[in-house]
Order: sequence, then C-alpha cells, then structure tokens
Amino acid sequence: CGEGRCRRGRARLGGDGGRRHLGHGQPRELAAGCGSRPEGGFRPSRVVVVAKTTRYEFEQQRYRYAELSEEDLKQLLALKGSSYSGLLERHHIHTKNVEHIVDSLRDEGIEVRLVKRREYDEETVRWADAVIAAGGDGTMLLAASKVLDRLKPVIGVNTDPERSEGHLCLPVRYTHSFPEALQKFYRGEFRWLWRQRIRLYLEGTGINPVPVDLHEQQLSLNQQSRAFNIERVDDERSEASGPQLLPVRALNEVFIGESLSSRMSYSWAVAVDNLRRSIPNLKGLASYYEISLDDGPWEKQKSSGLNLCTGTGSKAWSFNINRVAAQAVEDVLNIARRQGNLTLPLDKELVEKVTNEYNKSLLYSPEEPKILFSIREPISNRVFSSSRQRCFSSKVCVRSRCWDACMVVDGGTSFEFNDGAIASMMINKEDELRTVVIEQ
Repeated sequence: CGEGRCRRGRARLGGDGGRRHLGHGQPRELAAGCGSRPEGGFRPSRVVVVAKTTRYEFEQQRYRYAELSEEDLKQLLALKGSSYSGLLERHHIHTKNVEHIVDSLRDEGIEVRLVKRREYDEETVRWADAVIAAGGDGTMLLAASKVLDRLKPVIGVNTDPERSEGHLCLPVRYTHSFPEALQKFYRGEFRWLWRQRIRLYLEGTGINPVPVDLHEQQLSLNQQSRAFNIERVDDERSEASGPQLLPVRALNEVFIGESLSSRMSYSWAVAVDNLRRSIPNLKGLASYYEISLDDGPWEKQKSSGLNLCTGTGSKAWSFNINRVAAQAVEDVLNIARRQGNLTLPLDKELVEKVTNEYNKSLLYSPEEPKILFSIREPISNRVFSSSRQRCFSSKVCVRSRCWDACMVVDGGTSFEFNDGAIASMMINKEDELRTVVIEQ
C-alpha cells in the first residue's frame, strides 16, 4: 500500500548528510569553496554534445508535414507577429557556438557525438565519458534527465547568452573560449558540484509509468478528449500495482496538479476550453489530493497544485511561487506597527531589507539532501486544510484524488497521476548529478 512505501522509503535516504557540510554548519555551496576539488584533472575520451532545438528549427518541424517553403514559413511567422530574420539570426548564433564547442573537443583528440533531443538516448549516454548540454537551462535539464550514473559529469554551456540566463551553465565567457575551459578541466582548476535530485516511485490503481515527452508530443483535441474518459473500470491499469521506480530524476522540480495547471501547453488549454462548453463543472478545476510528510499523517488538500523542488530548483519556479513583493511586506509591517503600537521607522530601506531577507531564505544549496514543497493557492475551509504552505522535508508522499492530473518532472516529462495513484518522492545519494563549477 502507499503507506508501506512511505515507511519503507526512509531507509533509502541513508545518513550521508554530514558529508555535505563544512564547519559552522555551512552548506558547501554557501561556504568559501563551492563543491569539492578534484584530485588531479578531468580529461574525457568520449563526449556527447546535446544541442538544443532552436525556435527556428521548432517552427520548421511544426509545419514539416505541410511542406512549407522558407517563404511560406516567413509569411506564416509574420502573421503570428514573429520575426523570421530574428529567429534565423539566433539560430545561426547558437549553431556557431555549438560548432565552436565540437571543434574545440576534436582539436584535443576527443571523440564527439553531436545529437539533438530525438537522438539523445540511453545508449548514447552509456557511450560517453561526459555529457555537454549546448543550449540553456532547458537543455541542461534534458541532458541530465537521462544520466543516472552519478559519476558521469554533465556540463552546461550557454550557446546564446543574450537570450538565455543559463543558471546551470558555465560562465558566459567560456561560450566563446571553450578551449580555456577544457584546459582548466585538465589542470583540475574547477570544483565538482554534486546536485541532489528527486527520485520518484509510483504505485496504486490506474497508474501508467510510461513517461510522455511534453516537448515532442503535440496533443490533438481528440487525444485530449480521450484523456477525460473516466470509464476505465475494465482497463488493466485499474488494478493496484506495487511501487515502481520511475525512469527519471528531477533536477529542478516535480509539479503535481490537474492537467490544465501542470502541462501549461497551448494545445491543452485549447482542448480544455472546448470541453468546458459541454462540461460546465470543469471551469476552475482544483487539484484534490492527500499528502504525507516524512511518514507523518495524511492531510486532505485542495489547491492549484503542488511543487516539490531541490536546492537547484529553489532558484527556479519554486522561488517565484513563494517570493513576496516589497508592497506586501510594507503592508504587513504597517499592520504590525499599528497593532503592536510600535515606533518602528518604516522607510524604503527597511522594507527592501526585510523583503530581500525573506526571499533569500527561500534558496538553499543544490547539495543539501532535502526537498522544499510548496502549495500553490491552497483552499482552506472546514473540509480541507493546509497546515503548512511550504516546508522542507526528506520525503513526500502524495495520493491523488484528481480527475485528470499529471506529475511533471522538470517541465519536460509527464506521468498520469489520477485517483488512486500514489507518488513517493525522496532524495537518494545514488541520484546525485555530477556538475562542474569554474571560476570566472
């Protein structure tokens, strides 16, 4: 049963927390030396370079079955308010930087495989000594998703720094001087950063452990309608199944919620909008589930969804869910001053300081073995409660009471998560992702 998985899961967490902290309780990333210095250098023999699909390539692929010419594509993009020349320019910049990476590797005698998303598979990962994600943070998440060997490094290179933030990538100077980065790898002038990831178990009734690639699959209205067919009593998946370890690990986050919230794709929104005409109750559909933290009691909740992140993901969606604006802080301080008869000098500097301090508390080291869960827009009444809107936990179990829900990993991989399904999420040392940190 689900409770059994929740209790059994704790043994898998193991007491490795002490390894990740330096003196005075500072996490490694927050102390003077981020990560661990390598003993000697790092010189791979075989490297796979995973190149992102540019927006220009994506638009070409979208309309490939219509056999559009370049001129047709240009006119179509103009109708949508997109600049064909702008997309082509960014594509050329990305392509040039990818070629620079590949040429730099081959000049060092390193065997290279250059692949796109569809060609990137488990066999390619096994072949390589290291994986380089050539793109932005999204490409880094894609590259990491298939690497389950904690000793295989994954390195991100931002191929379009003007348009991509690249939090998970090397400093932007190495985009144009990648040979310099290689020499630092050889000399050991870098640090290993062991990023924690979330592993997921799925069990219960009606589960489907086969992942769906949200970037590749363009769902039609007919497919979406079938997803709403709840007459699945005879489906072989209706029988309860034991815990299954899913074939992905979350580097940033796991989001659980009804499909309209979790998939956030245009095609899905259009499908739901059409279905609302025949199913009035669909409007404003909330996510209904039960949650257990660290083997504790189950609590019924309704909300817009549940976000579970790692230290890496604490800078991403989770941060934007939980951050507070200076205006809200000012209002709260004003109320506190009135209610407590305080003579607190309320100026812009204080409001800014309190705001920054609170928002800073939402971030933590990628190496810390804990999960931060956040509830989006919780519903609280006499039936549903939300004792903690956000909290750190070692393990989170969620039992779905949803109608058409998804569990989305790092925004790119989705699993069905409907009524009766139970997900158990935890941190395990075996799932660490080996990344590098190079000084500017």
